Amino acid sequence: MMKIYNSLTREKEEFVPIEPGKVKMYACGPTVYNYIHVGNARPIIMFDVLRRYFEYRGYDVTFVQNFTDVDDKIINRSNEEGISSKEVAEKYIREYYTDAHGLGVRDASIHPKATENIDEIIEMVKTLIEKGYAYEAEGDVYYRTSKFKDYGKLSHQPMEDLLAGARIDVADIKENPMDFALWKAAKPGEPYWDSPWGKGRPGWHIECSAMSVRYLGKTIDIHCGGQDLAFPHHENEIAQSEAANGCKFVNYWMHNGFISIDNKKMSKSLGNFFTVREAAEAYGYPTIRMFMLMSHYRSPLNYSGEALMHAKAALERLNTAVENLKFLSKNAVCKAISESEKEKLAGFAAYRERFIQAMDDDFNTADAVSVIFELVREINGAMAVDANPSGEMAEASLRALTELVDVLGLIYGEKADDIDSEVEALIQARQKARSDKNWAEADRIRDKLKSMGIILEDTPQGVKWKRG
Repeated sequence: MMKIYNSLTREKEEFVPIEPGKVKMYACGPTVYNYIHVGNARPIIMFDVLRRYFEYRGYDVTFVQNFTDVDDKIINRSNEEGISSKEVAEKYIREYYTDAHGLGVRDASIHPKATENIDEIIEMVKTLIEKGYAYEAEGDVYYRTSKFKDYGKLSHQPMEDLLAGARIDVADIKENPMDFALWKAAKPGEPYWDSPWGKGRPGWHIECSAMSVRYLGKTIDIHCGGQDLAFPHHENEIAQSEAANGCKFVNYWMHNGFISIDNKKMSKSLGNFFTVREAAEAYGYPTIRMFMLMSHYRSPLNYSGEALMHAKAALERLNTAVENLKFLSKNAVCKAISESEKEKLAGFAAYRERFIQAMDDDFNTADAVSVIFELVREINGAMAVDANPSGEMAEASLRALTELVDVLGLIYGEKADDIDSEVEALIQARQKARSDKNWAEADRIRDKLKSMGIILEDTPQGVKWKRG
């Protein structure tokens, strides 16, 4: 039984999809005015794994992740760079894909943009006004939070507490300090669209409500994002969507925990703010993904050089195990699996079951990763040189391992299955030099391979290589 911690109820609940065999999920994407940072990377990676796991369990997943491509931050960056807001957004959407693909994140089923859904946004705002949940003021349109009786149910704060923490200027045109913008009147030099309330652009919160209903329907299974989005963004989405559509918006809300930098809150003002691009240059994209998955998605996570190096070492152990199995499956002296090996292989099934148990328990990737490394140790023992493993055993062990690794997306962007042609040619030339007893040539080739970062190991099954 798959259970999910629902931020709305603050309890783990059995996952029951709206439609059997299908999952409709929405994740809040980036505001595209800069490179994504390591804090952005966590939900991007974690909810990519969520989608992968649902698919692994046989669900048909429709996954929507938006791009906010009109926003004050984009307009400011447009002025700084001397290009249009559209050019800023398109530039950083391209950079997003570079980083996301580097992190092994698959594209969502749909990546809608706010600017492509203006008609849907305007229609939803009109509906909210007609129902009395919104009002126009000097070209702006605001949501009337006092009319939505359940406002605060996601953040678990009554309206009185929310009001106590709100600020309002004397000249504010809102009826209530908690009211939020659905539509903003255009200012000089800003992008705008025509609307019943004049030229303007959508507020931030309304775009997700409009896009969710357009691409997934009025009620969806899962809405996910960072913990910082629970209030006010997701709270406002609930208010808008349920008022406009007259039904429940989301069945399960999922929020990932915060990331700190060297045990301090990540902040631009403190100068401890890292982009994914910067982190990837230092440690590699796959290391960042491994680092994120070694902790439960709801737990706080501390980003540090030491933690990244630990993740890098773990990833290298995993890569080495996979490459060893690939090598043995091709080069084992004995090809047919033995009876004793069949018994060992049957024991590997227990690791798959434990992996599923971990992931079924609120997608506990930390425990799932631990199970994978226990399986690696078991496989390494079975593949020891003195065990003289068969090719069939190596192939079956590789399938057992990669089945689980693929769910987490941990092996990607590495060496292709076909050995690099130049390295292969040099290894063959070295083997010939050795058979001809031309030791000087063999040593020269080995040194050349070493200079290329290639490490050779002579085994009973032949020469094995890896990148150092």
